[in-house]
Amino acid sequence: MPKAPNTALIQISGKTSGALIELNNVTKQYPNQPVAAVENFSMTVQPGELIMFVGPSGCGKTTTMKMINRIIEPTSGSISIDGRDVLSLNPSELRRHIGYVIQQIGLFPHMTIAENIAVVPKLLGWTKEKTSDRVQELLTTVGLEPGDFAHRYPKQLSGGQQQRVGVARALAADPPVMLMDEPFGATDPITREKLQAEFLRLQASLGKTIIFVTHDFDEAVRLGDRIAVLSNRSQIEQFDTPANILTNPANEYVSSFIGRGTAIKRLVLVPVTAAKLGPASAATRTTSFVQTTDSLRDALDALVLTGASALAVRDEENRIVGSINMEAISAVLGVEVPLLARTTEN
Repeated sequence: MPKAPNTALIQISGKTSGALIELNNVTKQYPNQPVAAVENFSMTVQPGELIMFVGPSGCGKTTTMKMINRIIEPTSGSISIDGRDVLSLNPSELRRHIGYVIQQIGLFPHMTIAENIAVVPKLLGWTKEKTSDRVQELLTTVGLEPGDFAHRYPKQLSGGQQQRVGVARALAADPPVMLMDEPFGATDPITREKLQAEFLRLQASLGKTIIFVTHDFDEAVRLGDRIAVLSNRSQIEQFDTPANILTNPANEYVSSFIGRGTAIKRLVLVPVTAAKLGPASAATRTTSFVQTTDSLRDALDALVLTGASALAVRDEENRIVGSINMEAISAVLGVEVPLLARTTEN
């Protein structure tokens, strides 16, 4: 391989925290198609940001993401990672330094979980000892006990466990950039919520630069530092924080994509501690509780599911520091409790 691409790959792979991604006027025009799949897409993603691409099926969001690791080659435009032109690099080598997680997971059925996670480190020439240590570390990180899971095969795991392995495999070489295409879309709602929470915990400690494609606006609000709402040909209708998009949608298209229940969606962004907590005694008769680190949406869901009039609020030392009820949640958003109750399905 030419020296310049080698040098650029070393510079990219040598950084394990997030890297700057820049796309400038990127276009994808398929042969014999009158309209481009992606047209003049430009975006700057800061190191460590988690960016959500959200839009309807066929709008070009997955195509745009796949051009970053060159699974799809752009027709024109430029893409760089930390200032290095990815279009000048060997595509196969480039992909080994970018984490990639998809909905179908793609685990090799004839390989053990440990062998699946070790695929990229082996391609990069890691020693057996270093690879084994990394596999053990990652299984622990994603909540799978190495002694129980390392030697199992994919068919012996649940869908949620397989998704955790998929995330671990993408993290194996400690890439600065991760691309995620509907990674939790095939799981049931409860498993999906657990995976989202686990993913946020991981990102808080790892600080990767992540492009995450989803069609689920609620997922985008819950996970993203910023959200790009895309329309046909990956045209950016709005690119902003979840709070700003919910509060000030740029146009009717964005408003329609957000849908009903904006107040409920905003609850994900607000911590329990933003509410005026009631006395601890108001919730001592129920075993249900929320943590001070939870969101008001978590509290609302727990109140609805348990039917309790109030929930205990516990701090990080598991001490009860107060209670929360529907009225306290409503007061934060300025929405009446009956309205909240009617819109929880949104």
